[in-house]
Amino acid sequence: MTSVIPKGLSEQVSALAGGEVSSRALVERALDRIAGTQGTLNAFRRVRAEAALREAEEADRLLAAGRRLPLLGVPIAVKDDTDVAGEPTCFGCCGEFPPKTEDSEAVRRLRAAGAVVVGKTNTPELGQWPFTEGPAFGETRNPWNPDYTPGGSSGGAAAAVAAGLVPAALGSDGAGSVRIPAAWTHLIGIKPQRGRISTWPYAEAFNGITCNGPLARTVEDAALLLHAASGNRPGDLHQPPPVDVLSAVRRDPGRLRVALSLKPAFTGTPKQLDPVVRAAVLRLAERLAALGHEVVEAELRYGVGVGLSFLPRAMVGLWEWSANVPDRALLDVRTLTAVRHGRLLGGRPLRLARAVEEPLRRRVGEIFSRDGDGDGDGDGDGDGCGFDVVLSPTTATPPLRIGALTKLNGWHTDRAVIAACPYAWPWNVLGWPAVNVPAGFAGEGGTLPLGAQLLGPANSEPRLISLAAQLEADQRWYERWPTGV
Repeated sequence: MTSVIPKGLSEQVSALAGGEVSSRALVERALDRIAGTQGTLNAFRRVRAEAALREAEEADRLLAAGRRLPLLGVPIAVKDDTDVAGEPTCFGCCGEFPPKTEDSEAVRRLRAAGAVVVGKTNTPELGQWPFTEGPAFGETRNPWNPDYTPGGSSGGAAAAVAAGLVPAALGSDGAGSVRIPAAWTHLIGIKPQRGRISTWPYAEAFNGITCNGPLARTVEDAALLLHAASGNRPGDLHQPPPVDVLSAVRRDPGRLRVALSLKPAFTGTPKQLDPVVRAAVLRLAERLAALGHEVVEAELRYGVGVGLSFLPRAMVGLWEWSANVPDRALLDVRTLTAVRHGRLLGGRPLRLARAVEEPLRRRVGEIFSRDGDGDGDGDGDGDGCGFDVVLSPTTATPPLRIGALTKLNGWHTDRAVIAACPYAWPWNVLGWPAVNVPAGFAGEGGTLPLGAQLLGPANSEPRLISLAAQLEADQRWYERWPTGV
């Protein structure tokens, strides 16, 4: 067997199938890397060392017997809002949570594909913020520069993948919580179509705004994890038609019309696109044009309804999930305020928030429609833009400093969060796919990663993945790793 441990998910799958490395060796390396960085990066809330080694040995027996599965024997991590049998699901909160008796549907599918879950990664309380810090576990730091956050709320998952502790991880995205940390740690992060990956044991998560999605260093690895985790079970409220994400990685996207959109949705709070982020997104736009795509500046028509739809759904989701917390008195005062608001926004406000979603899809979808009325039927009722993809910033700023928002009250935290991350959350309201791609670096020494997102209409993951893979082949982001980890 080789003494060189392959780092990528697809590479590890291939090496395992070819007998070049054992699952036990891969899992031991992952566990060693986790232990060696826990005091600095602090990416994990729970580590399943003994269980993971047992599962690795079973994977090696299956491999020796000629069994082949999409992820057989590879170590991965999942965010600590996802149920793993035998482990508590704390979702960033303090307190003694009981261990779960069953895997979530997404974890069940990953295990069925042969993956070994080595642990559960850190997330802020109830996944509220684009920084991963809290009294329950401390501060999760960015492998590229430990003075800065890896983002959130899937910050632990992003830090683990960026530092090479695991080749890929499953996060969740309710307002950019996969894409924001992917942007700030130089990763591919996919928010798939709502329902693409089941959120069971919840029929839907946070009233439909949250979905699960992969974080990885390459488009191929992210697509492989997405493929393995995808699927539904009876009771899921959202069950989109299947799409082929694996072949999309190697398929030429063709010549696409790309809308360059730099204007965020209306929030009524101050925000400004940092010039260094703007320049990074424009550089990617230039590369897309050089690759043969038509790139045109065109803004998304969100209107005020997108924010009015998001807020009640998010707040009510916080209130509902807080019922799982053993002792609410241990929650951050900002969380308690949000929970109280959520209790007030249930009922009619929530129903109204859900009711405007379809009109919002029609309005925003005009940018993709050939006929302009958002239904794509070609009847010529409107002034269709006919774009295939939208390119926009993932965040408005580079990564934030550790502790920058820790001591702020709820209102000032919300304003700071919106100012830094105003671009990702509208796609959660719409339920459509989005992919973060690396867009360069900022800061002294170039240690602060930046990202841009490719946005598409319903069920457009294959197109977005194909375009991201083309960009990746041109930019070769995966060749650059953080130093000192």
